[in-house]
Amino acid sequence: MEDFTSNTGQNTGQQPSGLPPRPAGQSLGIAALITAIVTFVIAVIPCVGLIAMIPGIIAIVIASVGLSQASKSGSPKGVLIAGLVIAIIATLISFSQIFVAGKIGNKFQNKWGGEIENVINDVQNNVMDELEDANVSIKIESNGDTVEINTKVKRQDRQQELEDLEKDNTLINDTLDKQN
Repeated sequence: MEDFTSNTGQNTGQQPSGLPPRPAGQSLGIAALITAIVTFVIAVIPCVGLIAMIPGIIAIVIASVGLSQASKSGSPKGVLIAGLVIAIIATLISFSQIFVAGKIGNKFQNKWGGEIENVINDVQNNVMDELEDANVSIKIESNGDTVEINTKVKRQDRQQELEDLEKDNTLINDTLDKQN
């Protein structure tokens, strides 16, 4: 029979009797190694590798904390060092993609960007020229009656109308100001 008077049910911090003690920092080492490997895989993917900096930094911190714990207790450090090295390399690869993306962007802007802008400007100018001298023709048929409206608007005609409207508006404003 077991004596329950001395057992309070609280955890004393010791491992159960059947398991060997785990060296300090090894759980963190495994977590750092797995995170570092995932970071490396993401980091080598073009254009996606930029986001690998976040788990890379996390893996570096985890490995550093694990190394600190392992140094205090004299535990093995192999898994921790492997996780730290892979995390640093993956983070550097991820960081380097910022420069690669910048170079690609500059090349696109210099080589193709100017050509695309010229094509877009040419098309826009052609459309605007066509619209400025547009002919509008409306034909309505109803119950045998036909109404047809044809207009041909030239740019000079529209400019003259705008100038006339501005003059009329100025006269109206002057008249309103005199009345007030």
